[in-house]
Amino acid sequence: AQWKGEEIQQGYLVSGIIIPLIIPIGCPLWMLALACAFSVIFCKEIFGGTGMNIFNPAVAARMFLFFAYPSKMTGDQVWVAQNSIFGLGNDLPDTFTAATPLGQMAQGIDPQTSICDMICGFIPGSIGETSLYAIAIGAIILLWTGIASWRTMLSVFVGGALLAILFEQTGQSMVWWHHFLLGGFAFGAVFMATDPVTSCRTTTGQFIYGFLIGAMAIIIRVMNAGYPEGMMLAIFFGNMFAPTIDHFVVARNISKRAKRGGTK
Repeated sequence: AQWKGEEIQQGYLVSGIIIPLIIPIGCPLWMLALACAFSVIFCKEIFGGTGMNIFNPAVAARMFLFFAYPSKMTGDQVWVAQNSIFGLGNDLPDTFTAATPLGQMAQGIDPQTSICDMICGFIPGSIGETSLYAIAIGAIILLWTGIASWRTMLSVFVGGALLAILFEQTGQSMVWWHHFLLGGFAFGAVFMATDPVTSCRTTTGQFIYGFLIGAMAIIIRVMNAGYPEGMMLAIFFGNMFAPTIDHFVVARNISKRAKRGGTK
């Protein structure tokens, strides 16, 4: 941007903040750089740059890493800080391995994690997805400033709740509201699905778009044991269908107005 004499877009700052929040902290930096380059080039610039992309770059970066380097994204290894050079660290074991609570539940294992730990964020997971307190603060700020759509945010939780209750009643899933406390469901619903560039712009479309993402995330979590998370993949597919949803909503409104005009 500096070489071309152009203004640096704010979107890169947002992506630079969100991507580290949804990537496991143990991911090698060269993989992170490769994923960022891929997402910016093929999911943003190829569509015309900031404001023209249909896919969220942060989601695309995680999706790239998941399919290209799945061993670093499975969530079965927990990062633990080692002794620091400032003497602030503790003596720790050489290795420490465990699955995230969501991964354990997907395998039918009781994670022995309290509700308080789930809410406060004292569980394994990516930096941004564990603390519901921090996510709630972010949701309030986004809604207060009008950046995020409450319709999209609400419909994600509604769609997820309905499918989670359905699967719970059939004995195929955990307690339905645990889905909101574990993994990246809440973070995705607040910060990723509500991206004003890649989500639907019509009022009706935002309800459909959010419901689709929430329902799809639960379906992936329950039906696919090899991918117990599912939220980012659901948002990626939601981004794909957002322009189509808006197209049919607008076409329906035009048709209804034409019919009203013809009867008068």
